[in-house]
Amino acid sequence: MHVATPPAPHPPSTAHLALPFFDDAHRALAEGLVPWAAAQQVDETDDRAACRDWVQRLGAGGWLRYCVPAAHGGALPALDSRALVLLRETLAYHSPLADFAFAMQGLGSGAITLAGSPAQQAHYLQGVARGELIAAFALSEPEAGSDVGAMQTIAASTDSTGATGTFCLNGTKTWISNGGIADFYCVFAKTNPSGGTRGISAFIVDANTPGLDASRHIHVMAPHPLATLQFTNCNVPATALLGDENGGFKLAMRTLDIFRASVAAAALGMARRALAEAVHHARQRRMFGQTLADFQLTQAKIGEMAALVDSAALLTYRAAWLRDTGKARVTAEAAMAKMTATENAQRVIDMALQLHGGRGVEVGSKVESLYRDIRSLRIYEGATEVQQLIIGKAVLQE
Repeated sequence: MHVATPPAPHPPSTAHLALPFFDDAHRALAEGLVPWAAAQQVDETDDRAACRDWVQRLGAGGWLRYCVPAAHGGALPALDSRALVLLRETLAYHSPLADFAFAMQGLGSGAITLAGSPAQQAHYLQGVARGELIAAFALSEPEAGSDVGAMQTIAASTDSTGATGTFCLNGTKTWISNGGIADFYCVFAKTNPSGGTRGISAFIVDANTPGLDASRHIHVMAPHPLATLQFTNCNVPATALLGDENGGFKLAMRTLDIFRASVAAAALGMARRALAEAVHHARQRRMFGQTLADFQLTQAKIGEMAALVDSAALLTYRAAWLRDTGKARVTAEAAMAKMTATENAQRVIDMALQLHGGRGVEVGSKVESLYRDIRSLRIYEGATEVQQLIIGKAVLQE
């Protein structure tokens, strides 16, 4: 159950903007975003309607311009991980569904930004930036989650040598965010069924394409738009091919690399909100003649929560800064940030709920909804266990 998000006890701190990871453009972004996010009032009872509302608001506010490069209506010359991090952290502090709406615009169009033809970029990216087109990223399948190479969706070419050729898609995608409300999907399918990860290609499939059924919605503990996509003799033109044929796996990984640190930022925003709620409650709640904050055990818990938040923040900002300023891939650093921030946020939110006592599990309370919201972040875009493998392999290769 989602209702209108309760107002925050106070705006999120911006002290971290003084850290050397950020520059003046990022500080200006935050200066405008913090009051804007606090002023939004969206009824989130219907997650699909709310998500559409958030996309429109984010587009009108100019925030979706950070999802695309300046050449196609974006705010900055290129996708900037630090900007994405600041946006997701702030939005998640106020509303995890707002963060979701923003993130999926970026993830769903990211492959077009990275590898789209000029015609594809011109057709889709400006609509994404304005909030006029809702994007989606369709990679996962019932038997191919972390094991991407096991995907079974096939894109059979009739004649891909010219603009008149087509690809025929057959298969199933599941756990697709924005499924059923998206205007287009970046779909990954096997063009070489025996090629493993080297036989995957990416395609842009418009939502109204015959043979695509996105009507099977998936309901989860923290409601947001999810669906299973069924492709049945779904024909797309050769011009829908995104990037190189059989280059889809690398494209998917490059796209996820950009946004992985921002998943950490979303968790960080939720953790900061949980800490703020815990501090506010501890100062107000009285028992045995004093406030809950006066008890040393409470102080110890809040101290632990603050340390967990700050350690996650430093890894998150480092990963984004390295991605923006370095030339090498920062897969391991992004994995560290994603793993640490999501796991720490789970602990912080659990401790905040415990401090609230019975009020913490009351439906409609902020810590109760955060408790449900955070759980999926430890799974999607690479489960914690996958991040551990990525980090471990990187260390062993040093």
